[in-house]
Amino acid sequence: MSAPRTPHLVATKQILRYIKGTIDLSLSFTPQTTAARLSAYSDADWAGCPNSRRSTTGYVITLGTNLISWCSKKQPTVSRSSTESEYRALSHACAKTNLLCSLLHELGVRLQFLVQLFCDNLSTAYMAANPVFHARTHHIELDYHFVREKVALGSHQVCFIPSVDQPADLFAKALHKPRHKLMSSKLVHPVTPNLREGGCFPFLAYTEVNFTIAS
Repeated sequence: MSAPRTPHLVATKQILRYIKGTIDLSLSFTPQTTAARLSAYSDADWAGCPNSRRSTTGYVITLGTNLISWCSKKQPTVSRSSTESEYRALSHACAKTNLLCSLLHELGVRLQFLVQLFCDNLSTAYMAANPVFHARTHHIELDYHFVREKVALGSHQVCFIPSVDQPADLFAKALHKPRHKLMSSKLVHPVTPNLREGGCFPFLAYTEVNFTIAS
């Protein structure tokens, strides 16, 4: 703000174009049975920042068919591998689901199934299930033990999902327009007059987003 330049104006216009193009999208919430499952999809863009080479964490969390939480946030440290960045994203999503489980418990909701954590990196899925990988993960030890503990306790389950079906891509990477529309269609819905009067809310909620302007 103190020294705006042309790249900043270009980025601002890009944000405004995105808002204009998605202003008719919304979140819809439908009643769920007591058997609704809490699921999280996590992804990371390894070393995506051209200045700091830090990765971006992206995750979406659903309760049944309802999208209830999402995040796009730059990771605080530089990851030495794509597996490390993916595992940090998985740990972030796991921590959020743990918080949501506590909130649901206070509201009297009893989850009947394990929380499913979906990631599109096989090494990350193996690390969460196989303690033999411990020797390779000293530099991410806290995140490693956190997810491993939840899996060992039987409250969470880490599952592999193909990248083509990974909705968290929307929050971790810059996607081409067709891919962006496809992923958006899995999470939000067009607003209709009937929905505006019912249980449908504009897709305007707090999301941690990081924008980087290359110098």
